[in-house]
Amino acid sequence: MASFPLERHPLLPWLALQHTSGIGPVRAIQLYNRLGSDWYRSGELANSHLSSAQLQQLSTSHDDILAALLTWQQEGAHRYILPWDHPDYPEQLRAIPAAPLLLFVEGELAALTHSQIAVVGSRHPSYVGKENTRQLIPPLVDAGAVITSGLALGIDGLSHQAAIDAGGITLAVLGSGLANCYPKRHQRLAKELIAQGGALISECYPWVGPLAHHFPRRNRIISGLSLGVLVIEAAQRSGSLITARYALEQGREVFAVPGARQNPQASGCNQLVQQGAKLVITANDILEELLAFSAVPVKIKQDETEESLPYPQLLDNVGFEATAVDVIASRCQQPVQHVLTQLVELELAGWVESVAGGYVRAKRS
Repeated sequence: MASFPLERHPLLPWLALQHTSGIGPVRAIQLYNRLGSDWYRSGELANSHLSSAQLQQLSTSHDDILAALLTWQQEGAHRYILPWDHPDYPEQLRAIPAAPLLLFVEGELAALTHSQIAVVGSRHPSYVGKENTRQLIPPLVDAGAVITSGLALGIDGLSHQAAIDAGGITLAVLGSGLANCYPKRHQRLAKELIAQGGALISECYPWVGPLAHHFPRRNRIISGLSLGVLVIEAAQRSGSLITARYALEQGREVFAVPGARQNPQASGCNQLVQQGAKLVITANDILEELLAFSAVPVKIKQDETEESLPYPQLLDNVGFEATAVDVIASRCQQPVQHVLTQLVELELAGWVESVAGGYVRAKRS
């Protein structure tokens, strides 16, 4: 951002709005739209139905905060402060109700302008949820989508990592300031996604820590930046469903991966499908709905060459959820030791995988 005397710095009006009680993002943007970019010095401000206390707060100096922000920006490479009227502020996000007045970015600024798909889900995903994430993300990356999520544990972190592993770009929207990356165990992941052309984003001042009320508000930014939101695994009461609700309010598409009714982690996704979200089996279900990537041919993966299926009866009784060995043996009506021998052969051939609690179908099957 260009150098300005502090008393005339273009961030000051936005800082004033941030710290004026009773003026949220919606009313702040209304003031901007009615009075223009120079609203801060406009004589019309007195006629804007603001209280005397609010007018006084708007005139309060915030030079100390501005100086701290500019110091943060200068101390690192590729750090940006974007007020709502900045030309680099993402258009998708600017269009939503209650868009952040200030956006803090660290990383590749141009990545914010790319077509994005948000991916959210449980912080404690099942094996199936993890596998669905690893399988659905690469085709989205291949189609040209940037993957946007919240850097949380579970599906968020897995989706960022899957995008990186597929050679793609991923954006993380934090519920804390950028100098307080949360959770701490994802600091390496945050650095990795920046190094690969992605970015960290927050509406919190850089020095602010993670607070509970930041995260629901963070979710509106995740959906607001994106063309659609994919929910991979979520319970009925979860932050992922908050993101899906924001997406609907913002006119975004909502996609959900269904799951077994016995799995509480899938109940939120199943509910979304009942309410009209598009059911997702493959990445093409998303890409066909979002024609934003039509410039890149959508590659529909063809079935692999058929080969002889070993122990088909046994394999039919291994689910995509963890299935205990004694349960498999009971279903097949075979001795446990005999079933174990066959399962080891199937695992070596890549048809099943050993997990806590038994075996699950592997990707190949």
